[in-house]
Amino acid sequence: MMATLLLRLAAPMQSWGMDSKFETRKTGREPTKSGVIGLIAAALGVKRDDQAALERLNCLRFGVRVDQEGKLLSDYHTAKKEGKNKSENTSYVTRRYYLADAIFLVGLESDDIALLQELKSALQTPAFSLFLGRRSCPPTFPLCLGIRQNSLEQTLREEPSLLPKWKKRTAVSMRFVLDAAPHELGSTYRQDLPISFSPLHRQFGYRNAKESMVMVPQTEPTTEHDPFIELGGD
Repeated sequence: MMATLLLRLAAPMQSWGMDSKFETRKTGREPTKSGVIGLIAAALGVKRDDQAALERLNCLRFGVRVDQEGKLLSDYHTAKKEGKNKSENTSYVTRRYYLADAIFLVGLESDDIALLQELKSALQTPAFSLFLGRRSCPPTFPLCLGIRQNSLEQTLREEPSLLPKWKKRTAVSMRFVLDAAPHELGSTYRQDLPISFSPLHRQFGYRNAKESMVMVPQTEPTTEHDPFIELGGD
């Protein structure tokens, strides 16, 4: 029987790089599988070059529900590269991109309940500091929402909205991005499967992912406040 571990990824800023190169550090529109696996590996205390541990985590089926799309921010940096002496010092410009005020519901599906329980415990008492893509992006809490005894798709469809109450409606169309089978209609390749996080030789493989829009039931906001109660009467 399949079960799904749920994470709430929300913070003032997040950054999920997938094709960043040189001085331009981009972000995807939603969390990457490599980024989330990296977060979980940090919680477990896995070493960056432990390929066996990463392979075990890569087997989890991964999906994202976008409860609130983030706003793209660009951060301009001037960095200095120091040489052997002052005359060799050089400066260069970098641009780093972030998502502001985004809210994501992430699911990790497996039939190995013991593994999901292990990950849940690690996220609640992490071995290393956790961040959402970059060290400057710590998560807000709650981070781990627990385990649901349902498939990935069903869980993402049925889980209550993470939006603030005042933003909720009876139903809303949300963007889903899920791992897909090879050659599945509408899926695309993404170089987003971590093989090694070693700073000396980072390696990423490919996975299939499919994006869709899904209607998700919401809770209509209610209030118990009655502005006329102080006037008395029946």
